[in-house]
Amino acid sequence: MAYTYRCKDYPGNEACPGSFTAETEAEVMKHVELHGKVAHGEDPDQWSPEDRQHVKKLIRSS
Repeated sequence: MAYTYRCKDYPGNEACPGSFTAETEAEVMKHVELHGKVAHGEDPDQWSPEDRQHVKKLIRSS
């Protein structure tokens, strides 16, 4: 099984082409955090629990 996150699915990021697929949900989350930092200038340590939960809901298994 693989897990995928598409940045454009997060509200406000519709124009972002970032997409990440990995073997585990935790690995995808690490990619999302790095992407948020590098591509969007965010500090993942400052993400609220609600923001993290929303991201996790957007990670799809295949």
